[in-house]
Amino acid sequence: MTGKRTEHDFLGEREIPDNCYYGIQTLRAKENFDITGISIGKEPLFIKAFGYVKKAAALANRELGVLSPEKTGAIVYACDRLIAGEFLDQFISDLIQGGAGTSTNMNANEVIANVGLEKMGKPKGAYEFLHPNNDVNLSQSTNDAYPSAFRIALYLKMESFAQALCQLQQAFYDKGKEFKDVIKMGRTQLQDAVPMTLGQEFNAFATTIGEDVVQLRQAEKLITEVNMGATAIGTGVNAPANYAAVCVKHLAEISDVPVTLAPDLIEATYDTGAFVQLSGTMKRSAIKLSKICNDLRLLSSGPRCGLHEINLPPLQPGSSIMPGKVNPVIPEVVNQACFYVIGADLTVTLAAEAGQLQLNVMEPVLGFALFTSLEYLTKACNTLREKCVVGITANAEHAKEMVMNSIGIVTQLNPILGYETCAAVAREALASGKSIHNLVVTEKKLITQQKWDEVFSLENLIHPKFITS
Repeated sequence: MTGKRTEHDFLGEREIPDNCYYGIQTLRAKENFDITGISIGKEPLFIKAFGYVKKAAALANRELGVLSPEKTGAIVYACDRLIAGEFLDQFISDLIQGGAGTSTNMNANEVIANVGLEKMGKPKGAYEFLHPNNDVNLSQSTNDAYPSAFRIALYLKMESFAQALCQLQQAFYDKGKEFKDVIKMGRTQLQDAVPMTLGQEFNAFATTIGEDVVQLRQAEKLITEVNMGATAIGTGVNAPANYAAVCVKHLAEISDVPVTLAPDLIEATYDTGAFVQLSGTMKRSAIKLSKICNDLRLLSSGPRCGLHEINLPPLQPGSSIMPGKVNPVIPEVVNQACFYVIGADLTVTLAAEAGQLQLNVMEPVLGFALFTSLEYLTKACNTLREKCVVGITANAEHAKEMVMNSIGIVTQLNPILGYETCAAVAREALASGKSIHNLVVTEKKLITQQKWDEVFSLENLIHPKFITS
């Protein structure tokens, strides 16, 4: 049977199961904050980032002579195990919590202290040998350790998202090459416009995604500015001279994340502008991805009574009552993930605005919103690429037939016949059901078949030249 140990804080004493590496403050947080049901341990990159932050702080403290080599070694040992992905089950604080992240910071301090104590040959809770506050949290505050770990975790998650975007972009480019000779009708306001190729349409999808990769890289630069050494409000209280610079130097080296020290630690301790920027960038990506999914659903609509220009991979039966129906389930699920990200951006907006004076206490919900948005959008991109885009096929003959049967192609004849004549031809075609070709070449002999072939060649439809009579 698992034994128990007694720990205390200034509110009193509590018993902790002796197989737990967390301590009394983490236990209180577990009891107080039951909001999402998602513990911080479910965000392994966040815990890894805390490992980096606490290790950098310990190394800086040792270098500046305020932490003994023995305690530094124990802390570094524990941090390395966190960085390796261990002890995630010991991080039980809810992602959304009061206290500006103090519970998360203390969860990390307590786990590191107790792992370090084991390394020193001491029992868990023997904090007189390695203390969560006095040693692990030395020269720190939640107000610099938490946001610094948060930013590093975001940076690491952003890399996965950027990779997913780049891979999706390439998938659309590949389809653009595959469909380069598939002629189809372009549409504006859901009405026939002028011809284009399916390849051009898919290349445009790739281009618009590529723009978001650029924006994401810009947001990354803001995320890497940290306030380590600010301690409580930015004044550096309880930290030795030059601690901030030394700590951030170690942090950059051990994390391989290009973090830099914020030039104004007072401002950096309360500012959440980088999170707003990142959220806005994800919202932009979500809106554009959702638009692309809307287009894929429209282009694949049918199969007999819709556009039916493309086929999406059939993944599952689409109805419990209509036999043979197959729905565009992947674009639909990506749409829904995008809606979540768009909504989470409002959460980030409100949380960023809600900070007062020298600290924004709403960073936990900022973390929840940004972590989940990055996670969902990354998975959405990968799902869209793997289960949809790479398997799309074109109905080339059907698409071409719709082009040549459309009224919109009369626009190509404007430079030859003039707008008024073309409008009259279009009106007659619409009323009679006759094709544009039949009216302008066969019946009215407004242009020759040779001129028609020149205007409506594949090359001229893809890259229109200014052709006159």
